[in-house]
Order: sequence, then C-alpha cells, then structure tokens
Amino acid sequence: MSDIEALTRVLTARYSCRAFKADPVREDIMRQIIDAARHVPSWCNAQPWQITVTQPDATERFRAALQAEVASGTPQFDLAAPEGYPGIYGQRRRSCGWQLYDAVGVQKGDRAASGAQMMRNFVLFDAPHVAIISSPRALGGYGAMDTGGFVSAFTLAARALGVDTIAQAAIASYADFVRGYFDIDADRMILCAISFGYADPDHPANGFRTGRAGVDDILDLRT
Repeated sequence: MSDIEALTRVLTARYSCRAFKADPVREDIMRQIIDAARHVPSWCNAQPWQITVTQPDATERFRAALQAEVASGTPQFDLAAPEGYPGIYGQRRRSCGWQLYDAVGVQKGDRAASGAQMMRNFVLFDAPHVAIISSPRALGGYGAMDTGGFVSAFTLAARALGVDTIAQAAIASYADFVRGYFDIDADRMILCAISFGYADPDHPANGFRTGRAGVDDILDLRT
C-alpha cells in the first residue's frame, strides 16, 4: 500500500465517536499519538499547542464538575464563536444534526430529547479520557489555526492506533471554568477538548457517518 493510500484510509476511517466504552487507553499509546501529532506545521515553528490529558479517575472528577458548572454557569468562549452558518455551511450543519438525531431516535420538534443529546457533550460521551487543547492568547487566530492542525493530527494518529476520538468545541464554551479547574495559565486560550477512548460499536450514535464535499466543490484551480 502506498503512503497516500494508507493516509487516505486513516482519514476516511476517522469519525466523531459519540459513545465510548470504559476501557482506558494505555499511556504509551497516548504518548505515541502525541508524538505523531506534534510534527504538524506551525507559523515560525512556534508550536503553540499544549495538551492536558486526564486518566479515568481524573476524567470522572472533571465530568462531575463540568456538569455542575453547566447547570449553573454562563457559557463564554475564549475564541469568538461562529456568528452564524450561512448557505451551504448551515445545510451541512443541519444534515449532520439530523443524521445524529435519526440514529439515536430523536424526533423532529422534540426539544427535550434534542437537548438531552446536546448535553451528552458535557458528560464527554462517557469517554475515559479527555484532552484539553490550549494556545497562547498572544498568538491570536494564527496560533489557534496552527493548534487546529494539531487537533486533526491527534485524531488521525489516534485512529491509526485504534483509538476513537471526538473534538468538542462545546467544552470550550466554559473556557474560564476549564482553565481554572486544570490550573491552565490565564494567558492561554481554551480552544476545544478531545474526548477519546474506544468506541462502543453497538451504540446507535456511532452508527452513521457524515458526508464530505467533493474535490470540485472545494477546488478553485487557476490557470
């Protein structure tokens, strides 16, 4: 198999896992994932990403604390949230949402059920581990962009090692709480979390896959 075939296989096999088994990931495998992901490019080789990872007991404590915060706190991102999803972006967002709702049996208009599914974000989809991803405020949007490359590489390296992931911007909506809980420096932005572990293959939330725009939808080739 060629390198591009191997890479494409990993890219297409990766998906956002929304239900995990309790089985932990060995530390040596975590280190392999991070060792691979750290090779992504960054502006001036600044390598702005930092990653705080929980083992299962620490995950359980954070999960409980996060749910309490969500019940009483006020969401606030460090990085500006999208102003909206115009046009095709909104269509893709709605399509993904309804695929998930169809998979887990949420009926259109059932606000209670859709709200309960949204809250699954804040129990980390029962994952045994969560990684908190941060970048220096001073590096602004470009530091965040570089760190996004690390997030993608982390999810791909994990998939190559049989580990399942979901990147979660929802956790960053409580950035001040997360930063304080983990004693992360105030000069770092909380960008997202990555919940990870091993997928529950029988859970319906893991039974669908989102579509992707084709090459001709993306490429503007000039001659």
